[in-house]
Amino acid sequence: MPQMDSSASMILLALCLGYGLGSVPFGMVLTRIMGLGNLRDIGSGNIGATNVLRTGNKLAAALTLLLDAAKGAVVVVILRGFGADALALQLGALAAMLGHCFPVWLGFRGGKGVATFLGLWLVLAWPVGLACCASWLVGAALTRISSMGALVAAAASVLWVWLLTDGSMLGLSVILALLVITRHHQNIARIRAGTEPRIGSKGGSKGGSKP
Repeated sequence: MPQMDSSASMILLALCLGYGLGSVPFGMVLTRIMGLGNLRDIGSGNIGATNVLRTGNKLAAALTLLLDAAKGAVVVVILRGFGADALALQLGALAAMLGHCFPVWLGFRGGKGVATFLGLWLVLAWPVGLACCASWLVGAALTRISSMGALVAAAASVLWVWLLTDGSMLGLSVILALLVITRHHQNIARIRAGTEPRIGSKGGSKGGSKP
C-alpha cells in the first residue's frame, strides 16, 4: 500500500478531478450529438460502447470506447503533472471508476467501467494494462461473450499487478476488479443460465454488458 503522505488539498483534488471526469457519460453525449437517439431507449439501455454499437454507428461506438478509456487515463496524467504521490494517484483512479459507474448526472446509474478500467491500468502501470487487454481478448475470443472477456480481465488484473509491479497497487487492483465484477452481476446470471448474448449476435437484452 502507498504511504499516506498526500496533503489534504491533493487528495481533494484527486477525488474531485477523478469523479468529475469519470462521470462524463460520453456514450450519451455522442449519441445525442450525432442524432442517434436516447441511449437509454436503445438495446440494453446502458451508456457504454457496446450499447452505442447497437445504434449501428461504428464511429460513435469507437469514440465512446476511446473516450471512456481516456477519461480515467487523463485523470492520472493530470495528477502526475501536479506532482501527486502514489496515494493521490490511486484515489484519483478509484474516483474516476466510481464516477463512470455511479455518475450523479444520471442518478448514479452509469456504466460497468471496463473501458475506464483498462485505460487506468494502461497509464498507472502499462505492463498491467497490456496484460489486462490481452486477458479481455482471450476471454472474449474463447467464449465469444464480451462480458466474459471483461470478467476475465478484471479477475486477472490482481494477478498481473502482483506479478508485474512492486505490489503497492494490489489493494487498488482488488477494489477495481470487484467493481467491474459486481457491475456485471446480471451478465454473470445470464452466463450461468446460458442466455448471455454472444459477440456478433443481433439485438441485446435489457441490462446487457456495458463497457
